[in-house]
Amino acid sequence: MTFINGGHHITLCVNGAQEDVDFHMGALGLRLIKRTVLFDGVVPVYHLYYSNANGDPSSIITTFPFKQAGVIGRRGTNQAREVQLAVPVGSLDYWHRRLESYGITALDVEILDSRRLLFDHPSGVEYVMVEVADDPRVGWTEGGVPLEYAIHGVYGVGIHAYAPESMVEFTEDSFLKQDKLIEDGDRVAFKVGSNDGPGSSIEIIGNRKADQGTWTYAAGTIHHYAWNLGNLDNQSKIKFDIEGAGYTDISELKDRKYFKSFYVRTPSGALFELAVTHPEGGWTCDESPEELGKAFQLPSQFEIRRQELLGRLETITTRHLEIAKA
Repeated sequence: MTFINGGHHITLCVNGAQEDVDFHMGALGLRLIKRTVLFDGVVPVYHLYYSNANGDPSSIITTFPFKQAGVIGRRGTNQAREVQLAVPVGSLDYWHRRLESYGITALDVEILDSRRLLFDHPSGVEYVMVEVADDPRVGWTEGGVPLEYAIHGVYGVGIHAYAPESMVEFTEDSFLKQDKLIEDGDRVAFKVGSNDGPGSSIEIIGNRKADQGTWTYAAGTIHHYAWNLGNLDNQSKIKFDIEGAGYTDISELKDRKYFKSFYVRTPSGALFELAVTHPEGGWTCDESPEELGKAFQLPSQFEIRRQELLGRLETITTRHLEIAKA
């Protein structure tokens, strides 16, 4: 039997590394758990990982700061657009004040019959806070956000699509979509997986007005959303199911040191990753749980270039800022 245990992580392309650190560690109070580089290509680009207290699958936001490469993306249709974060019930007033204190405009809206908070990353990527009750994931408090307000992790992903019905069909054919569909205007929401695992929400927003969004690595865009496949055997079975349903735009297995993944381009244009935390250690394969994010880590093939890469990458500091301004 195949299964999907909710989300694993979401990866964005942003502008500068320091402004990204200040946004995620400062404004959002998240934990930096890994500093490494993009494994693909030859241009050195950071890969930064942020999480809740425990680095749970479904709590991870990772970023590629593409300012140094000079590549700017286009936000449009047929593209993942919203980073949706789960926060405790009753915390949105706190977050509105905190974000505004950091100079970030926050907008209160009602979507799917519930209040949400909308705001943007400095690079323009759209963020949404959704209140969730009984979330077992533990927020990080050392970034200055009290536990009763701290971000649990990722809630899901919002995807703009020219033909939303094609994306719903894809999830029904091969991605273990749960039966319940909720509609609100141009937005359709549902969950995938064999249970209500954290980060299992997909929201498809019909968008026939915008131009095609960027699919490449480019600042200001979401690159992919990763799902937690649990183990390598299940991961292979899900891949075969997707290919067997006729969705063959799928990669070979990629070893990302901390997890192993396949990537599939969905009919909406959004790139999905089928991820399994590496069985030989995950985040702690090169750092202890207490030291996560403290040192610059490299995959073995890049270790010989350590000094060159450090010399070409933007200098960043993770000392933190004015804590708990709100």
